[in-house]
Amino acid sequence: MDSLLAIRARGITKCFGDVVALDGIDLDVARGQIHGLVGPNGAGKTTLLGLLLGLAVADSGRLEILGTPVGRTFAAPDGVAGFVDGPGLYPSLTARQNLAALAALRGQDPRTAGIDDVIAQVGLTDVADDRIRGFSLGMRQRLGLAAALLTKPRLLVLDEPSNGLDPAGKKHVHGVLAGLAAEGTSVVLSSHRMDDLEALCSEVTILATGRVAFSGPVRKLAAENRELDYRLIASDPRTARRLAADTPGIHLVDDGRPGSDEVLVVRALVPALDELVVRLVRSGTALRELAPVVSPLEAAFLALTEHQEAAREGTGPDAEQRQEAGAQPQDTHAQQQEAGR
Repeated sequence: MDSLLAIRARGITKCFGDVVALDGIDLDVARGQIHGLVGPNGAGKTTLLGLLLGLAVADSGRLEILGTPVGRTFAAPDGVAGFVDGPGLYPSLTARQNLAALAALRGQDPRTAGIDDVIAQVGLTDVADDRIRGFSLGMRQRLGLAAALLTKPRLLVLDEPSNGLDPAGKKHVHGVLAGLAAEGTSVVLSSHRMDDLEALCSEVTILATGRVAFSGPVRKLAAENRELDYRLIASDPRTARRLAADTPGIHLVDDGRPGSDEVLVVRALVPALDELVVRLVRSGTALRELAPVVSPLEAAFLALTEHQEAAREGTGPDAEQRQEAGAQPQDTHAQQQEAGR
């Protein structure tokens, strides 16, 4: 039901002069969901995030945020917070002073805005009174998240929030976002880090040249109808190689890397891979490692975007079908820019 949606977009189009940044985008984001947004540079991600934050308005289409239609004026919808292209901060002020200034600009009383609470929430209590000109990129990203949390948003829109974070910092931010979603806050998260998206997101939308190439549950991208390369290490490499060669649906991949005698790379669908594991166990061969060489999300992202680019440029199967029907291939948007840049 639409009442359960934090975002409902239909036919959203946005152009900057002759550049088509978004071309008929449809998007649904459920309340309390962490939704990933991915795509190559120039795909339209920043433009879409800007529309959600009220930094731009669509040329056509319908956009509803938190149940309210978005109008044609530049304004952040009520209940929405976040940042695009990194948070805007004052380098000469401390972290605490930055948040106090932002609270005052929003009409909040800095003394009751919960500044200490959000600083603690993002793990910056120890540096709260340090000037941020000395902050690392990751610390700035966490402070930007704290600034967004001051408003207690029901929809959080974040552009590359893991930029510059060390493993501990990333784990902390992931915990914050997961906690917010568990409490009912919706999160739209743009990232080039597929591991972040797989760890956090229940659904993803892949953009390519201003259009939606895929939108839905992450598990669909990792479904059993897609061959992937898997790295396999067993206690008996020779037996593992022999069994892999004899298992239907398993293709040996000779990657030519040092130590490839010990590490086996196979290409397979999940059912064939399951059968190989069964055969290894029956042979008494211990399986020490089995993992995708490239994550299912990254593999699907590359396949979908490359397919769409090929179709637009007139070299893929979709283009051939259009040509057989007497249609001309569509113009590529290779020069499109995000958010008017």
